[in-house]
Amino acid sequence: MEHADLDAIIDRCTPDAAPDELTLRRLKKRRLVLRDAMERLERQLEPQEPA
Repeated sequence: MEHADLDAIIDRCTPDAAPDELTLRRLKKRRLVLRDAMERLERQLEPQEPA
């Protein structure tokens, strides 16, 4: 759920609101790390294809 929460926060940061660029960059980095972790876990759950 943290990934979806970060998406919502990032989406709310509009140019009109003038978000703190450093904070926005950190949020996007955290979202990327979480997405990569989810993909890694999904690959571990999938059965291995025979070579």
